[in-house]
Amino acid sequence: MIHLPGVLAAAGEIQRFCWRQGWRFCFIGGVALQRWGEPRLTQDVDLTLLTEFGREEQFVDALLKEFNPRRPDAREFALAHRVLLLETSQGIGVDAALGGLPFEERTVQRASEWGWATDQLLFTCSAEDLVVHKAFAGRDLDWGDVERVLTRQHGKLNLTQIRTELKPLLELKGAPESLDKLEGILATVERRLSAKL
Repeated sequence: MIHLPGVLAAAGEIQRFCWRQGWRFCFIGGVALQRWGEPRLTQDVDLTLLTEFGREEQFVDALLKEFNPRRPDAREFALAHRVLLLETSQGIGVDAALGGLPFEERTVQRASEWGWATDQLLFTCSAEDLVVHKAFAGRDLDWGDVERVLTRQHGKLNLTQIRTELKPLLELKGAPESLDKLEGILATVERRLSAKL
């Protein structure tokens, strides 16, 4: 089993490489959840790397020179599906999303440093953008994570920003009903926390 400090150290390995390249990026997924939600076991590292559209190959090729691919056709898969599947020197999986959408650019712009240990900083997305990413993914596990973030960050989140960013993404995906699901979770969290006062 991979322990959390190992996953966060792997994120640090990826981060140092991206910084050396002068790339714009931030961590999303399970790493960001450790910061904004209730910590839970995560086995891999997810990040958004801003490549824009049409410049993906140079990023993919540089990463494949530094890190091992997790599938033999990793380069072709990345260029077709906009996610590069890698592993670090310690064998920890990395999913690098090749960002080009305006929302992905804003996510990186809003990201900030998180000190998870003494002298250990990771650049993660905001709590609001994590909710958007999780609600867009829409798996049962993701909705559980959404509820954890909404609970832990209750009263601190810019809900208007979340709704504004999420709505067009869900329309693009053809899943506008997920916005209603988010509103239901928000209402549940509000009731639960109000009952404790």
